[in-house]
Amino acid sequence: MAALNELIDRIRAAAERRAPLRIRGGGSKDFYGASPGGERLDTAPLAGVISYEPSELVVTVGAGTPLHELEALLAAQRQCLPFEPPHFAHATGVEPSGGRVPDGGPAAGSAATVGGMVAAGLSGPSRASVGCVRDYVLGAAMLNGRGEHLRFGGTVMKNVAGYDVSRVLAGSMGQLGLITEVSLKVLPVPPAEATLAFGCTQAEALRLLNGWGGQPWPLNASAWQAAGPGPDGTLWLRLRGAVAAVESACRHLGGERRQHPHAAEDWAALRDQRLPFFADAKARGLALWRVSVPQTAPVLALPGQPLVEWHGGLRWYALPAGQGAAVRAAARAAGGHATLFIAAAGQDEPRFDTPSPALARIHQALRERFDPAGIFNPGRLVA
Repeated sequence: MAALNELIDRIRAAAERRAPLRIRGGGSKDFYGASPGGERLDTAPLAGVISYEPSELVVTVGAGTPLHELEALLAAQRQCLPFEPPHFAHATGVEPSGGRVPDGGPAAGSAATVGGMVAAGLSGPSRASVGCVRDYVLGAAMLNGRGEHLRFGGTVMKNVAGYDVSRVLAGSMGQLGLITEVSLKVLPVPPAEATLAFGCTQAEALRLLNGWGGQPWPLNASAWQAAGPGPDGTLWLRLRGAVAAVESACRHLGGERRQHPHAAEDWAALRDQRLPFFADAKARGLALWRVSVPQTAPVLALPGQPLVEWHGGLRWYALPAGQGAAVRAAARAAGGHATLFIAAAGQDEPRFDTPSPALARIHQALRERFDPAGIFNPGRLVA
């Protein structure tokens, strides 16, 4: 394949010169993580469906394949990526000015790709119930820092043995190599879905979610948001599964049932951060913090009202610059961690928490093994 050979030549030349390379797919997540330097290495030529077996629930595609094209292919067979990877922006055929989105967040004109989906490792509203990107990666091919084309995993779960490198690529932010293709497990679209709304405070929402989590209800996604500056807000609960299970849950749980088409639009807006919560944060120039904590963690002692997802496990805070130490301390105290997802204007601090010494050694060993010259996305995930 000419496109692959060209990428191999460029990587080998860059490794000889120790010249950094900036891996880029559709640009929808250019804002995420620190800004890497170097010459752009575009995955767009690696687009296309390599194989798809609907009866086997497996699809293999090139890393540059637009995510919306893959999802359309699956939808035609009533199948889906259950973890709902975010798009953040949609294809218009126009690249953002300068090739990189400012720290203010996603830009229109960029399109999520499958390779970027895996490299970023981000999942949508249903993540707490169905698992994350990593759980659905069966195999992958990649170019390492020597320009070698390597393959890991396969197209069935039983092929995955030993150190599962294909899943290590999920969330690696391109620092281990350039993903060229991915094999993914897909699932049928659930036969029934319903969204319920409950008026409550954040503390009440967490209590309800923790109680429901111990019951055999087909919980799929949840989101709580304040209605104003006060404590009152709305808890949205999405149910997915068999028709009988969803209808039974609706009768027992109560709440106000929302019409499906409108509810689906709202969940997609949450997935892609198009809700007013995110738009207001951007308009006010606030930093967006992504705080991951145990679902049972209580309300955090931080200013403002968060948007709470994943049955309490993910909490978004929109705060002025200078709150980083407080946010990270609150997250650690609750047994979690915090990520500066979108920085405020002029905000200069690490995007990710400093890994533990043991985890840092693993990161370093992997990078030295796969990218000995350190040319891929230097500094984007770890320095």
